[in-house]
Amino acid sequence: MSLVQEQTQLVGAFSTFSCNIDNQAEQAFNEAMENIIGVEYSPVAVSQQVVAGMNYRFFCNSKIVTPYAANGSAMVNIYKPLEGRAHIISIKNID
Repeated sequence: MSLVQEQTQLVGAFSTFSCNIDNQAEQAFNEAMENIIGVEYSPVAVSQQVVAGMNYRFFCNSKIVTPYAANGSAMVNIYKPLEGRAHIISIKNID
């Protein structure tokens, strides 16, 4: 048995996070976030889960839109159905 084992993706599981955010993920993020005001979220990495559509978990830099606001980070969960608009499932600040 080799000491190095191949990592495999489990069916129904989220993928590992990647800093390469493809066009579909970026489009889903922008679509879901277009009406968010007061905080700017910038995606840094994404993890995906295939369901009847696609679940996305975005690790984001966040900043409250006020002068001298501190930068933060957040996990933004978005669902993009097979048909229809992407929408936010949850946003959790990471301390």
